[in-house]
Amino acid sequence: MKIYTKKGDQGKTYLFGGGPFPKNDARIDTYGEIDELNSAIGCARAFIQEQELASQLQTIQESLFSIGSELSTVSADEKLKLSFLQEAPVVQLEHWIDAFDVKLKPLKNFILPGGSQGASFLHLARTICRRAERKLVALSEKQTVRPVLIKYLNRLSDYLFVAARITNHNAKQEDILWKGL
Repeated sequence: MKIYTKKGDQGKTYLFGGGPFPKNDARIDTYGEIDELNSAIGCARAFIQEQELASQLQTIQESLFSIGSELSTVSADEKLKLSFLQEAPVVQLEHWIDAFDVKLKPLKNFILPGGSQGASFLHLARTICRRAERKLVALSEKQTVRPVLIKYLNRLSDYLFVAARITNHNAKQEDILWKGL
């Protein structure tokens, strides 16, 4: 099977269960953001030394792939719906955040993104996550989007922030405090 189909040469694409749709359709744009986020997390993983964190990031990538699959589906049978993201990954993110948070100094200032390479990529992934969340919220105002998807991205951006901090902590690098104006 060839990787190219030439079906998109006219600026249209197909979703699972329907199409063609313009490539700038809000649904396609949104799952493109999810794909970019997934790629940024993959970049961060390349610099993460701690196996536990790397494993968590891979689990997150799998969840993001599920979200992208759901967003690229216009009609799904019941069997396919079973593969869609549920509430458990949101709860898992909360547990991971809490476990990292107890190891970190409480923040009294805003911090600047940066530090180690892994932390820097996690901060980048966090900002992409926020953009993807905004796109998903905008999409939900026009089309049906399950609320758990928005909830997951919201929690994920918090996770990525804390994961960046713990990555710097493990690398013995201080957070870069914002000094203000």
